[in-house]
Amino acid sequence: MTENVRTHSAHWGVFHARWDGSRLRVRPHPGDPDPSPVLDNIPAAVGHAARVAAPAVRRGWWDRGPGRDPGRGRDGYRTVSWDAVLDRLAEETHRVRSTHGDEAVYGGSYGWASAGRFHHAQGQLHRFLALTGGYTRSVNTYSGGAAEVVLPHVLGTFDAVTRYAVTWDQVAAHTDTVVAFGGMALKNSAIAAGGVSRHVERGAMRAARDRGAVFVLVSPLRPDLPEEVDATWLPIRPGTDVALMLALMHTVVEAGRADTDFLASHCDGWDRLREYLFAAPAKDASWAEGVTGIPAATIRELAWRIAHGRTLVTVAQSLQRAEHGEQPVWGGTALAAVLGQIGLPGGGFNYGLGSLGHYGRPRNAVPVPTFSRAPNPVTSFIPVARVADMLLHPGETYSYQGAGHTYPHVRMAWWAGGNPFHHHQDLRRMRRAVAELDTFVVHDPMWTATARHADVVLPSTTTLERDDIGATSSDPLVVAMKQLVPRHGEARDDYDVLADLAVRLGHGEAFTEGRTSHEWLVHMYDRTRKGLADRGLDAPSFEEFWERGELELPQRPDDGGVLARFRADPVAHPLPTASGRVQVGSGPIAALGLPDHPGHPAWIEPTEVPDDRHPFWLVSNQPATRLHSQLDFGAHSAGSKRSGREVVRIHPDDAARLGIGDGDVVRLHNDRGACLAAARVTDDIRPGVLQLPTGAWWDPRPDPDRPELGDDGLCVHGNPNAVTRDRGTSGFAQGCSGQLCAVAVEPYRHEAPEVTAHTPPVTPASP
Repeated sequence: MTENVRTHSAHWGVFHARWDGSRLRVRPHPGDPDPSPVLDNIPAAVGHAARVAAPAVRRGWWDRGPGRDPGRGRDGYRTVSWDAVLDRLAEETHRVRSTHGDEAVYGGSYGWASAGRFHHAQGQLHRFLALTGGYTRSVNTYSGGAAEVVLPHVLGTFDAVTRYAVTWDQVAAHTDTVVAFGGMALKNSAIAAGGVSRHVERGAMRAARDRGAVFVLVSPLRPDLPEEVDATWLPIRPGTDVALMLALMHTVVEAGRADTDFLASHCDGWDRLREYLFAAPAKDASWAEGVTGIPAATIRELAWRIAHGRTLVTVAQSLQRAEHGEQPVWGGTALAAVLGQIGLPGGGFNYGLGSLGHYGRPRNAVPVPTFSRAPNPVTSFIPVARVADMLLHPGETYSYQGAGHTYPHVRMAWWAGGNPFHHHQDLRRMRRAVAELDTFVVHDPMWTATARHADVVLPSTTTLERDDIGATSSDPLVVAMKQLVPRHGEARDDYDVLADLAVRLGHGEAFTEGRTSHEWLVHMYDRTRKGLADRGLDAPSFEEFWERGELELPQRPDDGGVLARFRADPVAHPLPTASGRVQVGSGPIAALGLPDHPGHPAWIEPTEVPDDRHPFWLVSNQPATRLHSQLDFGAHSAGSKRSGREVVRIHPDDAARLGIGDGDVVRLHNDRGACLAAARVTDDIRPGVLQLPTGAWWDPRPDPDRPELGDDGLCVHGNPNAVTRDRGTSGFAQGCSGQLCAVAVEPYRHEAPEVTAHTPPVTPASP
């Protein structure tokens, strides 16, 4: 594959590709030492039946006009011309804003979208909505909503203390013990927003292990660390990690191994936390055994080990996607502080290392190309995971970082580059929520479950069908993402669609600034070219860069960043916290009086736990064979399913007791709903725990075992968000808590329905 080869990028890797007129051939970038197999999903995106071929409108909305409608997700579609749909959309946008105000428009666009920096759907849509009047926005992410809120209060600016403080090179060279709460699964670190040119995680962990480093995996799932690191596996009871952290702190302190000098000189709130650790019931190893299921002797042995040598405490993103998810992030920070390790090379605390591919890498020394946004004149916002609450309860109040806020009354939601019917929880509730809208607009290349609930579906090009620039601030390779294949049907770039709408709304020049897509790429690249020239480095013109296909950028020194500087001199380099120090306890947070978020890391009993009716914990983590729900129909993703259905993992003891065999179709259920999956019996999971990854496109049907739930009681494809809980992590962060819930599982007693999630709805042309 050498002739007509072009470089391109996806969130899971840079690659080379060639189009032969009928088939796209893809291979990893030759400089990637451990490329992701998710690249194998890409060829199926070309011309797949799930593509949206032309603008489509829901019949009920087109015929009867906007308004609340439970027919969303159930009604049929018809295709219309681009001019007809854009005229209608411009009229509806004007009606909503003039009648209900600009905050009645929700810019819900959220998700990974494209690795390209210009054709990034959310950036395009948010710029359009801001320049045409403004919109209600969301803050934080589903991936890290609790951590993104709590870390700035206790340690420092989020990116500075997570992405750039502890690097993989440091782990390989310096770390003696890694305690990985939630693990560092390679399936997660294969992914990075904007792309990743070199997957270094496996090699760094192997190098550390070969040097003698010990990895301790704290997780109910054995595959959360790669086999080659020979990790010690502590199969903890789900959701109890903070109890183990507290016991480790208690044991270290009781043994006289705490770094009291570091706690005195670099930390604030230690008296508050210490009192909690030793108050009855003392948070010692015996107490933690009853909570976590980890033997007290094992806890004491681990406490001894981490108090000797260079120790790194990591907390996976998954842990904070649960009720009280702020606590393990704060607890991990406090544990590293008690050990006195924060700011040391390869030591201390890191949130997210191994959870995303752009963590643990030095920052680029020059800026990468970015598309400019516009200031939003509307100030109303919601935490991103509270969208269903907003739509179902307009005017009600909610708590966020200790302050009271009011949900706006949104009438029009606009989505591009994301799939809320994948990443939101309790999808039956989400369906009821979008029924409250007047109008729901979705830009999408595919007939996802979200597109099937929209009133207006605008067919977007995929990244394969347009030119763009792939780049991110923590990967040195800037990629000329050249168009690889012809456009599908009537698909258009989001930029061109929004430019046409902006013209209809009287803001065309403000949106485009008079530039075509190509001219925007040249304009964006000039920022990088100038940064190189200012350093006296090779700074090729855009035309030279485009011809080369890629450009290597210099990176900053791997010096530990803000945490290393703070450790060396906490007076000269204070942290941006209330005290300028590590907040192992916090008076300001305590003063908020939040019952679910006290002024120190704490063990708080969850409100949903397994019981006699629903005896299993369900872990709904990220999939290994795709990015969230992207390209679920691709070869690598489809190859992991059984008979087209997602796979749920169950321990052999549980399977034998319930009469479940490997490959059997099973029904997972609770009071929120149910889903089907194919069982995989494995001892890589703790007994009493099930694991079903997210990302299978929601395929709702009536549930024969619970007909009272209606036509969406059962997802036959295996989307766990059919049963997960739509509840905030706490009144402090209001993050997503969909990682854990309680369910029952049983062999499916009926004939398993065919999965039709990737079959598009019929869309006859408008007469």
